[in-house]
Amino acid sequence: MTENALDTAGRRAGSSATGDVGPSPVAGLPPGSGGRPPRPTLGRRAVTFADSLWRPALVLAAFVAAWWFVAAREYVPNYLVPTPGQVWETMTGQWSELARHTVVTLYETVLGFVLAAALGLATAVAIAYSRTLDKALYPIVLFAQVIPKIAIAPLLVVWFGLGLTPKIILAVLIAFFPVVISGVAGLRSTDPELLDLAATMGAGPWRTFRKIRFPNALPHLMAGLKVAVTLAVVGAVVGEFVGASEGLGYVLLLANGNLDAPLLFADLILMSAIGIVLFVLVEIAEALLIPWHASRRAGVSLTTS
Repeated sequence: MTENALDTAGRRAGSSATGDVGPSPVAGLPPGSGGRPPRPTLGRRAVTFADSLWRPALVLAAFVAAWWFVAAREYVPNYLVPTPGQVWETMTGQWSELARHTVVTLYETVLGFVLAAALGLATAVAIAYSRTLDKALYPIVLFAQVIPKIAIAPLLVVWFGLGLTPKIILAVLIAFFPVVISGVAGLRSTDPELLDLAATMGAGPWRTFRKIRFPNALPHLMAGLKVAVTLAVVGAVVGEFVGASEGLGYVLLLANGNLDAPLLFADLILMSAIGIVLFVLVEIAEALLIPWHASRRAGVSLTTS
């Protein structure tokens, strides 16, 4: 079985999972395009990007305006809800210190997410390919997920000390579950007829996985990774609540203990920024890995009406 044939089968497997039957010749498209529209130009991409930003920017501006109105009129005391100006002054005045703590939390989050993605994918492959491992590992994965992570944070500090290790482990534990669930769902959603066809044409298990099963699982897996990367931020911050001397979670505890509302809000904004940036990076990776998938095409209708 040729590499091109397996690549085509893998793309069709991913498309068929969402009811997309793949590209078909369309009148007006250039010859040899395979029925696909031409790649958009850089200017067109910039226009599309700007068009996707103005709506959330408008909502964000409305939120900040409402926040400023409530805080300026002191409907809520300023020691509880500071004005945006106070938060901005705190953020700029203490930027060097906040940046240092942000780098620590970012490092813990990224490392925890990468480890969770690798371990989660390996576990998903083991569960999807082995009935025995499915019955043995799935209950353990579920058990590890339902344990409140804040409850085991002190135990991890006792075991691994006050360094970065407990924070990274908590980030892994929280981000691990969605990767496993999405990976198993994706690997099991491959069309059995494609697997039979690959076996008939002499493709071994590794080539079948690389060319058919894994491309088919990518849409599900990327959805799980986007959830996991935001949860990894939560895990890192929760780990910093216990026995930490740096990181945004540590700053959050200090601000809360000192009733420093501007610092508290600035810290929350930086936490959110980390999650948003990492989510966007995973979104970009998804666009590069599965540009053929129906969810990545502009103008795809989500309803049948």
